[in-house]
Amino acid sequence: MIIPVAIVNPLCLIAPAVAMLAVAILVFVNIRRLRRFVAANLCGRKFEDSKLQYSLAELPVPVMLLDGKTIVWYNDLFREQVLAGEDAVQPAVDRFLPGFDPAVCSRPHGQDLAANGSRFTAYASPVKGASGGSLVYLIDDTFFKDTLDEYNASRPAYLNIVIDSYDELFTDMKDSEQAHELEAINRLLEDYFAETTGFLRRVSNNRYIAVVEERDARRMIEKRFDILDKVRALNPSGMLTISIGLGHGGKTLFECQEMARESIDIALGRGGDQAAVKTVDGFEFYGGVSHGVEKRSHVRSRIIANALADQIRQSDSVIIMGHRMSDLDALGSAIGVLRMCKMCEVPSVIAIQRNATLAGALLDVFDEAGEEHNFIEPKETLDLITPDTLLIVVDTYQKYLLESPEIYAKCKRVVVIDHHRMAVGHIDNPVLLYHEPYASSASELVCELLQFMPAADNITPLEAQALLAGIMLDTRSFALHVGVRTFEAAAWLRSRGAKTAETKLLFNVSKEEYEARASIVESAYIYKGCAVAISDELEPGMSVVLPMAANDLLTISGVDASFVAVAKNGGVNISARSMGALNVQVILEPLGGGGHLTMAGAQLKDCTVKQAEARIREQIDRYRAAQAQSKADLRL
Repeated sequence: MIIPVAIVNPLCLIAPAVAMLAVAILVFVNIRRLRRFVAANLCGRKFEDSKLQYSLAELPVPVMLLDGKTIVWYNDLFREQVLAGEDAVQPAVDRFLPGFDPAVCSRPHGQDLAANGSRFTAYASPVKGASGGSLVYLIDDTFFKDTLDEYNASRPAYLNIVIDSYDELFTDMKDSEQAHELEAINRLLEDYFAETTGFLRRVSNNRYIAVVEERDARRMIEKRFDILDKVRALNPSGMLTISIGLGHGGKTLFECQEMARESIDIALGRGGDQAAVKTVDGFEFYGGVSHGVEKRSHVRSRIIANALADQIRQSDSVIIMGHRMSDLDALGSAIGVLRMCKMCEVPSVIAIQRNATLAGALLDVFDEAGEEHNFIEPKETLDLITPDTLLIVVDTYQKYLLESPEIYAKCKRVVVIDHHRMAVGHIDNPVLLYHEPYASSASELVCELLQFMPAADNITPLEAQALLAGIMLDTRSFALHVGVRTFEAAAWLRSRGAKTAETKLLFNVSKEEYEARASIVESAYIYKGCAVAISDELEPGMSVVLPMAANDLLTISGVDASFVAVAKNGGVNISARSMGALNVQVILEPLGGGGHLTMAGAQLKDCTVKQAEARIREQIDRYRAAQAQSKADLRL
């Protein structure tokens, strides 16, 4: 059990406190007289054997007189406690009190200093009439500061630990294999927490809790939770991973436990295999280098589909929107949700900015089919919103990425369907959440929901084609981040009339876009296994070139990830892609971006492409250094 240091006999603190109070009163009562005497001395009057000297010498605290930053006199206590009993002839104050700053010492709270193994609070008072002259006295409060440090270091921190995808990984294992894997994990965790003063308890098959001291939590953070790498190394496939949620810095242990609960939720929402740390200042993330493990059960999809149908029927209207600069996945999944609303016979529209989308080709196809009334500019929906309007957000979980934050702010009920890893700033009040970071795309999730909706046969071939385009975009034509359910969704869409050849035409670009894309690829260079390319602002309507160039750069041998930065409206847009060796989401998050392990983006405001390039390289350096450190820890 952890007992805070502050829980001690109060009498141990009373005597020193009373003594310190008496010293402080004595110093402050005489301060005005001392300043007057010092001013007279520094202006040329006799100091030796004066009343001033005797007054200062008899003070029960270390005292010194300064002329600028040179010590011109000090009392016996200063010699003993600061100079270690040795005399010094007019030395510089920095020599014995590193970091001394007269301006800070003159403030009401003084300055914290250390010398000769003791800790002091220094107070300075300028001497009137003597330029640069000051009287400085030191209060030895080593006991109190050490006690405070020990109290802070022994504050409790709470951890939630979860074995990722426990059911999926252990269901098909033999009992002996399960026991072997769990024993290895238990041994690693027990050894890890044996180095702390806290305890670890297993509370279910795949969940643990731990309580440690703040000093131990800081050490874990400094080592970037190397236990993640050790657990991952247990299984050659890399599928055996854990997630950690840490809460510390709260006023109470209960508050730390709540922080840990939020942390583990967001760690699992980001795909697992990582540690999320929640403090009063926000979240920090460590790890997150593995792919999500695909779930095999359709039970949750059926439950979500029924719940979503209920929410739609309880609404008088539905607004559907994705992220800004919408792509084929955002628009395709929105079209699928629109079909659900039609099945429930509830009026619905898709809010999308036609002049700021990467899915213009798909919009044109629906316009030609006479479906243009289903798409509306976001600002035109604001007057249509009522208390019973339902907002369904697809392909994003971030507030700042929404197509229209105004719509989100005005709608009281929100549903979220997304596959991206969770990040700070996510929508925190959805009435229904379907968030699966293992999925290839939002379109895949919507396909699963459609299969459990009533009258599922009513989906049109054009809508099936839109959903297939969304899946093909985010999987790069079924090359990356695909699972069994991805192909199941694609097969179901094919059976509903989606034509692969016509879907492929949606990815075609103009000759001008192709030339711009080729120019960006040609200008790229390799930096620590990453292809980096920058470009000045492109012609209007060529935003689609950015992700395409990033995808093309991945085809270069030896490139683990690609980063393309293009100037845009006084800022810079960044598109990042990887083959899984690097987590581009983790790299771009410090720049305010987000996304997925293999696909991410960021938008920097008031920034040049050169500045963006430097920041990208800085984050690559940090990520590579963390990778190297993790490998070194594993070898140890």
